[in-house]
Amino acid sequence: MLSLFVLLSGSLFAQNLKIATVSMERLFNDYDLTAEIQREINIERARIQKENNQKLADIRSIDKQLQEIREQLDNEELDLGEKKKAELMKEMSELSQDGIHKERERTEYLERLNNSLNEKMKRQMRGILETIKRAVEERAKSGNYDYIFDASGNSKQGIPFVIHARETTDLTDSLLDELNKVSE
Repeated sequence: MLSLFVLLSGSLFAQNLKIATVSMERLFNDYDLTAEIQREINIERARIQKENNQKLADIRSIDKQLQEIREQLDNEELDLGEKKKAELMKEMSELSQDGIHKERERTEYLERLNNSLNEKMKRQMRGILETIKRAVEERAKSGNYDYIFDASGNSKQGIPFVIHARETTDLTDSLLDELNKVSE
């Protein structure tokens, strides 16, 4: 960062530079395409959650059946014969295995879908960032800017890279208008 400052300050004395700022964060957040993709992602997440809830309802149903069988086996007032007890124990074992299998299947399925959705979202968000970056680069060329700084960027310590910029042009609004016109 210090070397950039030294480079810029040395260059400023040598020539009159054309410098602008832009808020990449605002461009990303307020870009219509970002909101559209976020809506699609939220719809997909809701669909995944609905499927998960259906699978959980099936598992709860199995748990309820298991509880009913346990209550029958524990109820001393019922005079269950050995044959009936053995049948109930077998049914309980099968239901338990089925419940374990369905729970494992549900968690693996949920993990697979969420991972896939997260990868899709990352790809789409990277695409949006590339579109925004291209628009900034094109504006830099067409506007003959020497430097365009991201005013929303922070250092590792959380300090903004651009603390003060006197007599610079903020291109955020005009770039946002341009991006949103293209996405319509």
